[in-house]
Amino acid sequence: MRREKKDQILAVLPEKIRGILLNHGLDFEKIQEIRLREEQPLAVKKEGKEELFTHRVTKEELRETMEYVSNYSLYAYENELRQGFLTIEGGHRVGISGKIISEKEQIRNFQYITSINIRICHEITGCANKLFPVILEKGRLCHTMIISPPGGGKTTLLRDLVRQISDGNRWVEGRNVGVVDERSEIGGCYRGVPQNQLGMRTDILDNCPKAEGMMMLVRSMAPEVIAADEIGTAKDVEAIEYAMHCGATMLTTVHGSGMDEIREKPLVSNLVKERCFARYVVMKSGKHVGEIEGIYNERGEKLCI
Repeated sequence: MRREKKDQILAVLPEKIRGILLNHGLDFEKIQEIRLREEQPLAVKKEGKEELFTHRVTKEELRETMEYVSNYSLYAYENELRQGFLTIEGGHRVGISGKIISEKEQIRNFQYITSINIRICHEITGCANKLFPVILEKGRLCHTMIISPPGGGKTTLLRDLVRQISDGNRWVEGRNVGVVDERSEIGGCYRGVPQNQLGMRTDILDNCPKAEGMMMLVRSMAPEVIAADEIGTAKDVEAIEYAMHCGATMLTTVHGSGMDEIREKPLVSNLVKERCFARYVVMKSGKHVGEIEGIYNERGEKLCI
């Protein structure tokens, strides 16, 4: 049986840091990040605000944390470490930084780890409800792009869209959904098993480059819908256009503050000019995590929600 969120996080932290967090009575449902930096104050981000503690993180505590995160075998997670993060039980993502070992301009491993960032995974079931009446046209699901600043809640919203489309709801019948989860944030796979709810008709490619993954799904799984997080490369755009031409409905996200910024972004701007997406969901910035500023059609006109 899966442990509660609080227990999942505390299990990978050194005893002293566990005690600090418990003594302060922190609500783990509101924590977004826990940052450990060598010889720097322990930092916790909750509801968009950072709290610094007097305790300074030691090198030994960083080492101990990585032992817990990797089940005492960093070597077994060498491939994931090359990307700068590991995913733990519950779908929480542990990012790392420090001194890199490189070979032929490729990252091979970390020699020293001096910073750890534990990003707490939060599922908000039903957060996509208000979108369905607007992203459907005559029963057809629209190609939809979610625009949000970092930490604005775009992945949480995308995840709930995937779950509801896969299982079906009062607006749409259940459909086959393919998810390309390059950074293990949508499904939060731990030992190959998604920790987040993605629905009964969802097939996921975990830790897979987006462009290659979208092409693979089209060729092998015949998805009716494809979801991918944070597009931005020329290959991503080509794969999106290919998937659309093959009849799959695209759900994707991109970093941005609004329609004006997206129109100016290289590569993504071409998708906007060509009106590839029929709906753009813009998330609010600042303290309004998870709130929607507006939904726009392919012409950039704001729709009522």
